[in-house]
Formats: sequence, C-alpha cells, structure tokens
Amino acid sequence: MTLPPIAFQALMAFIVLNAILVVVAYVTLLERKFAARMQSRIGPYYVGWPHGWLQPIADALKLMMKEDVVPDAADRWVYNLAPIVFLVPCLLIFATIPFAPGLGVADLNIGVLFFLAVSALEIVGLFMGGWGSNNKYALLSAMRAVNQIISYDLPFIFAALVPVVLAGSMQMSAIVGAQAGLLGWFLFYPVIGQLAFIAFIVATLAAENRVPFDILEAESELVAGFRVEYSGMKFALIQLAEYAHMLGTSFLGALLFLGGWLGPGPAWLGPVWFLLKALVVFLLVTWVRWSFVRIRVDQILAISWKLLLPLSLLLLMASAFVVAFGAGHGA
Repeated sequence: MTLPPIAFQALMAFIVLNAILVVVAYVTLLERKFAARMQSRIGPYYVGWPHGWLQPIADALKLMMKEDVVPDAADRWVYNLAPIVFLVPCLLIFATIPFAPGLGVADLNIGVLFFLAVSALEIVGLFMGGWGSNNKYALLSAMRAVNQIISYDLPFIFAALVPVVLAGSMQMSAIVGAQAGLLGWFLFYPVIGQLAFIAFIVATLAAENRVPFDILEAESELVAGFRVEYSGMKFALIQLAEYAHMLGTSFLGALLFLGGWLGPGPAWLGPVWFLLKALVVFLLVTWVRWSFVRIRVDQILAISWKLLLPLSLLLLMASAFVVAFGAGHGA
C-alpha cells in the first residue's frame, strides 16, 4: 500500500525533524571533542561510557530542569517568542535538502533560493531576543548581529549561486547531478570552484558568528550576547537553532561544491557519502573557529564589503561568462 503524497511528505518531515534534533545534539559533542583534541584536552568524558557519549542527553536534561527566568523589565511577548522565531527558519531549511534521490521532504525546483531566503529569517528572531530582553549587552549584540549578518549575506548568496549558474538549475538534485564523473565536483572547477568555496566558507563563518567573526557574542565583552537573559529551555532552543543552522549550511556546502551523495560504491551508500561530506564542511568551520582569534568590527566589515563581496560578485559573473560560452554544465 502506497501512501498519498501529502502523507508521505508529512512522514518524511517527521523523520527528518527528529533525526536533525538527534544529530544536532551529538554535533555539539563532536565539536567539543574536536576542540579538545586540538588543544590537547580530553573533552566530555565521564558522562556515558565510553568517552562521554551521553553528555548531550545530560545537557538536555539539565536545561529542561533549569528555572525559566524572565527579567521584570523585559518585553514579555517579544522575549518569549524570540527563541521560536529564531528556531523555525533554522529547521525549515532542511525541508528542501535531498539526502539522496527521492529521499527528502521536498526537492523544490527553487530549492537553493528557498534555502537562502528562509535561512536569512533567523536574524528576525535574533534581534527580537536582543530587543525584548531590555538589556544593554543583549541589544548591543543584536545590533552587531544585524550589522554583520546582513553584510555577509550578500557574498554568501553570490558564492552559493556560482554552482547554480554552472549547473543551470536551482534544484539541489539537479546541481548534484551536474557534478557526476571523475573530479566533477564544482570544488574542482578550475579557479572559480576553489575561490567560490573559500568565499562560501568565510561567509558561513560570519553568518554563523563563528571565530574570528564572533563579535555578536564575544564572551569577554558581551557575556553571552543577545541570549544573555535567557535560561532553561529558551536558552536550549537558541543553541539548537544555531547548531541546526550550522548543520544545514554544511549540508548546503556539500550539495553545492562536493557532489552531495555522489561517491564510489552502490547507490544505497549515497546518504552516507552525503553525511560524510557535510561532516567535512562542519569540521572545517570548527577547525577555523578553534584556530584563530577574534578580529575587530571594522576589520570584519572591511573583509565583507571591500574583499568578499567584490570577489563573490566577480566569481558569479565569471561563471555566467563560462556558461554563456558553452564551457559550463548549464550551457
């Protein structure tokens, strides 16, 4: 018995949502372990045998049991809605990510456009949290976020559109299909592919507020940034949203530049290859985070407006030129 299309999509959405929640929980453990190895530490170790595998569950239970404190001076409606408004776009981006041919919630013909548009909405919830907290540190952090994220959204979009132009489609499965063959990944596309991938990674670091672009949080200056007044499950929802967005961006990078589920072996290994490639992108971003120091606000904006934006726009124009003269996949 086959399920109706709506029931099948609802079932896929339920499976993907719960899988993402579990994966995000253990991505936090992976980052902590990865950072600990880089700094000659052991990281979480004693909660769960072996090697702290139950630490994410312990963290979740701890946050569930913490008291939910709302500041007296806060705008209660804005303050309480902010974590939800922040979380929903970060989960919606997974709706258009195909993990293999036919394996996903919806493989839209404008999938990349949907991803880019919805992922940018997180800034609304972020600013709501800073404003609704009625805390000068949270508000300053939110203002920094608007400044930084909007500045890096343009180069992020332009870099992501380079594979779209080369493939001649915004459908993610079509972009993956255009990368078939030996060294067919867009990462290996001469010059354009490598520079676009570097621009994508740098813009991702800034969009996700990762070191060296973490002025939004900057623990030594703003305590915990826009979330400083949040506690308990509201704090957990914000953390969940940040890691889900980072994971979704890693999936997008694997689809656009690393051939998605394409790899040696039988077709059923496709999702495994896809997850491994997304893991490589995530660890690359994590490696940068734990290897560099924070830079100044003026330097962050200068990198975006004076370097990354012109470079990504030039790469997009160059890819269009290549396709127009018949050397690209989208010709």
